[in-house]
Formats: sequence, C-alpha cells, structure tokens
Amino acid sequence: MSDYYGIDGEPIMQDEWIRTPFSDRRVAVDEFDGGRVSTVHLGLDHSYGGPPLIFETMIFDGEHDGERWRYTTLAEAKVGHARAVALVKGETA
Repeated sequence: MSDYYGIDGEPIMQDEWIRTPFSDRRVAVDEFDGGRVSTVHLGLDHSYGGPPLIFETMIFDGEHDGERWRYTTLAEAKVGHARAVALVKGETA
C-alpha cells in the first residue's frame, strides 16, 4: 500500500504526489498582525500507524508559534484550521 494520499484521501503513487503543484497542496492560509495559520495537504502519511494523517495546520509566530495539528480528512482539516484561527484571535478554540 502507498504511503501517499490524494486530497480525497485515496492512496496515490509517489510520482503522482511529486507532480502535484504546491498551490494544489494549500488548504487555507490566514495572516494576522504577528502571525499566520496555515493548513496544507501533506500527502505523505504522518500517522506512524492508525488512520493516515495527511493534512496539517500550523501556527507561525505569536503566542502559539509552532503549535500544530494533523488530520485524516479535508473536512477535519478545514474545521481544524478554523479552530486554530480562533485560537490565534483569542476566541473560543
């Protein structure tokens, strides 16, 4: 089985992943004074067992710099991104 997954969560071959433009890997980016929240499609499974973790949200700069979360589905990644944005804004996380 492949360790690479398309944005739809289906396994793909490594060469297909390599040909995927970076712009197609970006799920969402929000920038704020003093920070940024970015969610991307990693493609490569980062779970080390269990359901594949192929999406990642990360906070850059500010109080929560370096915090990150990984997800299995695009829907989970979008919800996680919104939660990270709320965290950075000081709203309910």
